[in-house]
Amino acid sequence: MKAALMLAAAVTLTACSAEDTQKTAMETAPTPPPQPEGKVVKSDEEWKKELTPEQYRILRQAGTERANGEVYKQFNKQGAGTYYCAGCGAELFSSKEKFDSHCGWPSFYDPSKAKNVTTKDDFSGGMVRTEVNCAVCGGHLGHVFKGEGFDTPTDQRYCINGVALKFVPAKEGKAAEPEKK
Repeated sequence: MKAALMLAAAVTLTACSAEDTQKTAMETAPTPPPQPEGKVVKSDEEWKKELTPEQYRILRQAGTERANGEVYKQFNKQGAGTYYCAGCGAELFSSKEKFDSHCGWPSFYDPSKAKNVTTKDDFSGGMVRTEVNCAVCGGHLGHVFKGEGFDTPTDQRYCINGVALKFVPAKEGKAAEPEKK
């Protein structure tokens, strides 16, 4: 009886761990998603069907993933490629602008497609910050911080929730090339 209970507990913990990893993993795709034409507008029910619970919490409810989690470890291991919105597929960032700020979240010093990223003042949580959103679907991506002294061309840190991103590796032997603006 005791062995059966221990086995059941182990299976439950393993299942929960796998589910947590699935919910918090940054998606990787072999090819770029089709770029949306115009704004993407969906009901909450439609978003809930398409996104994982963690993606929904972050993209649609302005949540924040845990710092230094599995997504951050994945991000640090990824090479050349492009990052797209996990909600609508819009191109957001290139690995060329990626850097390790040691903050526990994916960081970029500039968006690769400025037209697909918007910012707005965020006064939530008793702080004054600048929120970063996908311009196409309105999904919450994270926040941008300026003037922190990073040795980057812009001295900006786009601190982005990794589950809000979909990574597409560059073709072998070719660096990620953002489209010309």
